[in-house]
Amino acid sequence: MSKTKIDINVFDVDRELCSGLIRLHVLHHAAEEPIFGLGMIEELGRHGYRISPGSLYPLLHGLEKKGYLKSKEVRNGKSLRKVYRATPAGRKALVAAKSKVSELFRELMEGK
Repeated sequence: MSKTKIDINVFDVDRELCSGLIRLHVLHHAAEEPIFGLGMIEELGRHGYRISPGSLYPLLHGLEKKGYLKSKEVRNGKSLRKVYRATPAGRKALVAAKSKVSELFRELMEGK
């Protein structure tokens, strides 16, 4: 197997593993304040996640379809910006996820 093939597989695994963390990160911020796509791309970038608009916007739409986010259009100068907030269902899911993340974090840090 070529080195390139291995690198691609590792990248795909990382993307798959990180996708849930990115969703939680988005939901966390949407529960704290209104968020928008470019702002979340920048925020995620500060935490080492590189995500394109072509990946983030479907993720936001998916969270909205599940009922975790609600969007509305807000005028930003001459343009409209879609802003997202966590719904009550999204907040409830976030609380449940925090418990699971805490449990996993403890296991990872204890080396079990």
